Amino acid sequence: MYSDDDIQYAMQMTGVVHEPARRIDTFGTTNFEFILLSELMDNVNQVKVRSGRICAERPMIVKPESYAEMMFEGFGEQAQAFDEWLRRNAIDLSFLKYGFSFRKSDVTESVVHDPLAVVQDRVVKAEIDSGNPSSAVIVGVEDTWEICLLRFTLEMIQKSQGINIFDFKRRGLL
Repeated sequence: MYSDDDIQYAMQMTGVVHEPARRIDTFGTTNFEFILLSELMDNVNQVKVRSGRICAERPMIVKPESYAEMMFEGFGEQAQAFDEWLRRNAIDLSFLKYGFSFRKSDVTESVVHDPLAVVQDRVVKAEIDSGNPSSAVIVGVEDTWEICLLRFTLEMIQKSQGINIFDFKRRGLL
């Protein structure tokens, strides 16, 4: 199991170096493609490159007591530790009233034998050149890479919340 220090370290060390142009859709499912870069511990100039998809299902208006129903489908034990850490540290959970459900899928891994900065520059350039509005490049910690990915999802929720609230109000749902 991961300690609070492990989770806190992963949260602090996670950086989104290329952010998706889109936000979480209010009335539909949103798919993000991610590339997560992490330096291998005890190996000089070796970077693990993970890529995959994150699905943010349509936000729902739920009562605060329904928070317990939040699921991280497809994530391992790091997600459970992260959920417990959020609760213990009283992070602003107002966005969780939407009942987002996340799934990660299609994850592939490879190791690149170059310095992290070189790999990061190359990957960001390729993503910018692709023009994909749903792609993200994240730099994180190898041992707790799923926590880094969850940190990214929280950031996307926070950035989407204002738009989602506006959409719900506009349709008379709030």
